[in-house]
Amino acid sequence: MPLVALVVDDSMLIRHTVCRFLEERGFAVKSATNGQEALETLKQIHPDIIVTDMQMPKMSGSELITALKSESVTASIPVVILAGKQSGFDEKKEKRADFAIFKDIDIEVQLGKALRAILGNRAAKGKGAGR
Repeated sequence: MPLVALVVDDSMLIRHTVCRFLEERGFAVKSATNGQEALETLKQIHPDIIVTDMQMPKMSGSELITALKSESVTASIPVVILAGKQSGFDEKKEKRADFAIFKDIDIEVQLGKALRAILGNRAAKGKGAGR
């Protein structure tokens, strides 16, 4: 069974970049454009990791994390925050996420670090990993 990831971002480019990166590492990936859509998606899947933007229409990443942490079914799912450097996001204040990365800096390098930090060897599986 592949690991499942949920990617939540209103930017199509960022969503595509993150989804492709995860798929190349063997993840089954679902995506949503905002927090409300993500909560709907979570009724059908239970991801191993959630990658979310903080600034989105309808429901922000912070509101999504609040909703996730308030439900026992989703409270333990690791969360990676995607934030723009200029967004005013302060990673020292946001303690509910497991990792924070910035969109403006090489996303793929940071995602790799986040996956290793959160999922360890399970995240190292991917193309050519000899499952």
